Amino acid sequence: MRPDSWSTSYLLRSPLGISTSTSNSSTCILRSSRDRPVDGRRRVSLAHNGPVRAAEGASMVGSDVRHGRPATPLRGRGADRGAVRGTLALVLVLALVAGGLAAWHYDVLDRFRGTDDAVAGPADPATVAPPTGVEVPEVGAPAPVAARSPRGGVDAAAVEAALAPYLRDRDLGRHLLVEVAPLTGARAAFTSGRGTAMPASTTKVVTTTAALLALGPDHVFTTEVRASGNRVALVGGGDPYLERGPAELDGSPWPYPVRADLETLAQATAEALRAEGRRRVRLVVDDSAFTGPAENPTWEDGYVSSGEAAPTSALWVDQGRVRSGLGRVADPALEAGTSFAQALAAAGVTVVGAPTRGVLAGAPVVASIDSPPLRQIVERALEVSDNDASEVLLRHVGVAVGGEGSIEAGRAGVRTVLRRAGVDLGASELYDGSGLSRQNRLDPSVLVDVLRLAASDDHPGLRPVVTGLPVAGFTGSLTDRMTEGPSAGLGRVRAKTGTLSSVSSLAGLATDVDGTVLVFALMADRVSLEKGLDARVVMDAAAAALGACACAS
Repeated sequence: MRPDSWSTSYLLRSPLGISTSTSNSSTCILRSSRDRPVDGRRRVSLAHNGPVRAAEGASMVGSDVRHGRPATPLRGRGADRGAVRGTLALVLVLALVAGGLAAWHYDVLDRFRGTDDAVAGPADPATVAPPTGVEVPEVGAPAPVAARSPRGGVDAAAVEAALAPYLRDRDLGRHLLVEVAPLTGARAAFTSGRGTAMPASTTKVVTTTAALLALGPDHVFTTEVRASGNRVALVGGGDPYLERGPAELDGSPWPYPVRADLETLAQATAEALRAEGRRRVRLVVDDSAFTGPAENPTWEDGYVSSGEAAPTSALWVDQGRVRSGLGRVADPALEAGTSFAQALAAAGVTVVGAPTRGVLAGAPVVASIDSPPLRQIVERALEVSDNDASEVLLRHVGVAVGGEGSIEAGRAGVRTVLRRAGVDLGASELYDGSGLSRQNRLDPSVLVDVLRLAASDDHPGLRPVVTGLPVAGFTGSLTDRMTEGPSAGLGRVRAKTGTLSSVSSLAGLATDVDGTVLVFALMADRVSLEKGLDARVVMDAAAAALGACACAS
C-alpha cells in the first residue's frame, strides 16, 4: 500500500503541487594531500544547491494552421518593389522556419545554453532570499494535489474510456503499444498492442534505475591526480558532469547539481606539489576506466559530428563540448588534460609540453574531487534527457557488475541487476544507455515494471528515478508540453519523454482525480515523418487524460 504522503508531497510537490527539485543539498568533496585531518584527507565542502533548469522539448503546434485573406494586388514600379520585398520576406520566413526546425531537432539552442531545455531557477524556492525589507512567512508543507483514494484498485474500463479517443488517432501511426497499471498490486489494468517498440529516450528510465541498483544513490565518481617524480596524471573516474571551472563562461552558476571542476582540483594539486618542491611537471591523462569504442556502433551516422552526443569517456569536461560554439571535441580526455594544464599554470605550476595519454599505476594520489551523488545525477539525466550522462552511467553499470567499462558489459549489467530486482527484460533489447540507438526495442511492460519498482517502498534508493521525471507543464522536457488535451493533466503527470524520427513515447506516473496513481507506458514507433509533432501532441493528450480520469475501482 502506498503511503499517505504520496498524495501530497511524493508525486508532485512545492508551489502549485510541483517540485522543481527533490534533493536539496549534498557535498562535493575536494581532497588534497596537504593539511590532512585524522582520516588523512582535507575536505572542502561545496554545497550542491545549484538552480534547476528545465529541459528537452519545445511547445508544439499542429500542422493545420491556415491564413485566408487575399493580398491586394500592386501595380507599376511600386508593385515591383513590393514583389521584391515580398519575396525577400518569404525567403527570410522560410529560413527562420528551417533554422527553427533544425534547432528543435538537434537541441541547438539548448546545447548553446548548456542544458537540454534550460530555464534558470533555484533548486528549491524556499532557498531564495526575499528582497531587502520584505518579510515572508515560513514555508510550510504544500497541500495535496489530490486526496488519497480510499479505493486501491484501477477500473480498467475507465482507463480504456479515457484513452480511447486518443489511441484511435491516425497521427500515432500503425504501431502503438500501451500499458497502464496500478502503482502496486495487480498487473496491468489496460494493454493495447503486442511485442516491442523503439523506446527512444524512455530507455533512460531503465539505465538510471540499473545504475542506482548497481551503485546506490550516494555513490560518487572521483577524479584523481596522481604524481610520481615530475610526472602528474589526471585520472578520470567517469564523472558525467565534470567542468572546467566552478561557473559557466558567463559567470552564472552551473545548473543543478553543482559540478566538480578542474580549476578547484588544480588549485589543490598545485598546493600539494609546491609543498614537495615541484613547480614543473609533465602531465598525462588516464581515461582507462572505460574501454571499447567511444561511439556506439549502433548509432546513426552524424550523432557525434552534429553534437547530439559526445564520444563517451571516463574523463571529459563539459561533456566533451567545444569551448565556444556548437559541436564536440574529437578527444574529450586530451581536451580535459589541456584545460587542467591551463588551470595548473594559473595556480603556479608549469606543465612542460602538451598532455599525453599515460597511466601512473600505484603512484600516490595528491588531490581528488568527487562528483555530486548518483541520486542527483540521475535526477538531472532524466529531467533534461541527458544523452551523455546516460551513456556514462551505462559504462558504470558495466564496471560495477562485470568489472569492465564497455558498452557490452554495461548492457549485460543492466539486464543482470534488473533481473535480480525482479524485472525480466525478456525479448527486449537495449544497445545503449540513452535511447539514441534505433535498434533498441522495449516491451512497454518493462517500462511499467521498472517504474513500479522505482516507486516501491521496498526500494527507497530508487526514488530519484521518480523524482527526476519531468512534471507536465512545469519542469524538464515536459515544461512546454501537455498544453492541449485535458487540462487536468498539468501537474498530475510525471513522465520521461522519448522522441526520434518517427518515434514518440512517454513513460511515467499519473495521479488521477480520485488520487489513484497510474503507471503508464505509451509507445508509437511508426509515425510518418510529417506527423511527428502532431503525434507528440496526441501522445501528450493521452497521458493527460489519465490525470483527468476517475479511474479508481
